[in-house]
Amino acid sequence: MKPADTTDHIDSTDMATPTYTPQLQAFQQVVESRRSVRRFTDTPIPDAVLADCLRLAMLAPNSSNLQPWEFYVIDSAAKRELAVKNCMGQNAAKTAARLIAVVARTDNWHEHAQQVLREYPIQPVPKKVKSYYTQAVTMDFIRGPVNALSVAKWSAAQVFRRVKGPIKSPYYTFDDVKNWATNNTALGAENLMLALRAHGFDSCPMGGFDEPAMKDLLNLSDGHHIVMMIGAGERADNGIYHSQFRFDQQQLVHYV
Repeated sequence: MKPADTTDHIDSTDMATPTYTPQLQAFQQVVESRRSVRRFTDTPIPDAVLADCLRLAMLAPNSSNLQPWEFYVIDSAAKRELAVKNCMGQNAAKTAARLIAVVARTDNWHEHAQQVLREYPIQPVPKKVKSYYTQAVTMDFIRGPVNALSVAKWSAAQVFRRVKGPIKSPYYTFDDVKNWATNNTALGAENLMLALRAHGFDSCPMGGFDEPAMKDLLNLSDGHHIVMMIGAGERADNGIYHSQFRFDQQQLVHYV
């Protein structure tokens, strides 16, 4: 089922402003009621609901709209059995109605930059936009064989800072690119979990899994990185293991 166009879900006359917040209470309820649920009921998640949750996941903010994420919904019974095993048999995986691998990509930024230009909503593409995606993005990510260009990029960035001031640090190493991809993908995962809660379902993000085994199962390459596994479904009565608590806000929020 193809999700409805996003414009079908936006009412400009009901848009929140600093003095008009019609969605605030509903948003607070979604965030405050979201829990990491470890046990789910047998209630299925309809395909249309999951499709809408994934649509909302991919509306998450991401760097330069390069969208370095992929979502693998594991519906095959055979793959599902192995995936649960790869998740160490956790109840959140074993009882989930749907099991989803949230994957970051470090190998397709160039293809996605070209796709942005092909699908850009203004055609012909404005010169500044075209220059950004063909030049600036390339210079940001390119490292060359065995990081041969990284030293030159580092030197150029230092000179720019001394002469002209602050500059966004390029990605010098593979780990830099991986951090970029996983940070962006985690934003999509959070949208997905909140969307599930808004639809009346719950989720559990899992970091405890055998990534090499899971990558083999999903036939993923070295450019794929599983950020987390998400079990999703209707929460069971015994699905939450303890009361929610957080550290005091004053401990972790700093005004400087």
